[in-house]
Amino acid sequence: MPSMSPENEISFRRITSENVSEVCELSETLSPAQRAVVADNGVSIAEGFCSEATWLRAIYLDETLVGLVMVNDGDEWDDGIDCDGPYLWRLMIAGPHQGAGVGRRVVEMVKQRLRRRGYATLFTSYGLGEGSPEGFYRRLGFVPTGGYFGDEVEVCATL
Repeated sequence: MPSMSPENEISFRRITSENVSEVCELSETLSPAQRAVVADNGVSIAEGFCSEATWLRAIYLDETLVGLVMVNDGDEWDDGIDCDGPYLWRLMIAGPHQGAGVGRRVVEMVKQRLRRRGYATLFTSYGLGEGSPEGFYRRLGFVPTGGYFGDEVEVCATL
């Protein structure tokens, strides 16, 4: 299992013409089961750039690109997202960096950013079955709301 020390810095950087291809290629590091339940980064980037209500960033561990994060403000009818707070639309950590605490730290950083902006909850959703991130989100305090986004279970966490 990969390891990450507290000294490793996680940063969020804009997706630009300089890194977009590399961000897209990260999807190929996922297992087939994960690829079945997580949109390819190319799709996420296209959706993020088409949405006026979305914050989209590449995730770096020190100087290494390790993933993508996308948060919608939660009140965007055009995006098909309507919930009572921000929505973690996508979180993708490259296969080789999973299990090291990167995703957990990213979610905590997103929560902290949203708390500073006055939000009280963070929503997300996931598909069930093989490759599902359900356990990951439950360990981070996300609980089912009883709602669904399409066929995905809606969950939320208190910030």
